[in-house]
Amino acid sequence: MASPDAPAAARPRPRPARPRGRPPRRSGTSAAMLLIAPSIVFMTLLFGWPMVSGILQAFGGPEGLTTANFTRMAQDPYFWSSVGNTLLLIVVMIPIQFVLALAMALLIRAKPRGSSLYFYIWAIPLAVSDLAAGLVWLTVFTDRGYLNSVLASVGLEPVSWLAYDNYASMFMAVLIAEVWRATSLVFVIVVAGLQSIPKDYEEAAGVFGAGFWDRLWHVTLPLLRPSLQTALILRTILAFQTFAVALALTGQNFPLVVGETYRWYTGLQDANVASALALVVMAVSMVTAVGYLKLLKDQSEAPR
Repeated sequence: MASPDAPAAARPRPRPARPRGRPPRRSGTSAAMLLIAPSIVFMTLLFGWPMVSGILQAFGGPEGLTTANFTRMAQDPYFWSSVGNTLLLIVVMIPIQFVLALAMALLIRAKPRGSSLYFYIWAIPLAVSDLAAGLVWLTVFTDRGYLNSVLASVGLEPVSWLAYDNYASMFMAVLIAEVWRATSLVFVIVVAGLQSIPKDYEEAAGVFGAGFWDRLWHVTLPLLRPSLQTALILRTILAFQTFAVALALTGQNFPLVVGETYRWYTGLQDANVASALALVVMAVSMVTAVGYLKLLKDQSEAPR
């Protein structure tokens, strides 16, 4: 308590009383909202409006809202074959890409001679478009392509790799082209994740006698979980959208779901059924992403 003889400058000044009935002014919050409001409006117009328009178009018809577009989609003979081809491609392709990407990333982390060159070479497909990658591999698998030229040079008969009645070779051609084109995305994400893991953990595990596979399984992969989760979600969603590579290689002989969307929109001139197909792809992608998030959730962070 201040003495009555203390100077006026040394006495604590009472705070001005706040008017009753008025909440405290949050100038910082309101200023932040004003700053991000243009971004919110822009993102809403960029993503929200096209999504709403697509949903309305998928359920739209001459007489109002209807499910006839989904019925036509399901009755199309190419639809179920495209679904089967897409799922088969994803089931086979995703594990191959992750094994290759992880192996390449571990090799880069070991820093052998020329590791920087390896990184740039393996990242080149990131700059190649889907259609360009398909055309590149078309020169390999076509009847007079490089692969048949090699077979002829060793005295073997050429093979119609992309013939409509040779499903296995068509699938392998699309798989190889897509693995070559898209593994680099997983590779870059895994390399970035490995760089954030201190080597002290692996060195400590090695001191206690853990071998390479033990360190990889019990140390590296658990710490790499966030990067693998991100790569798995992105790669699976993008795998559902695989289209141009298969179109360049096989045309309509190996239909995929997004390719059917393109066929309905451009070839059959039916934007409603194309929107229904796009809506199916979006719904499956969202369900897959949520499933991955729950499946790969770190149990140590779960609330007790």
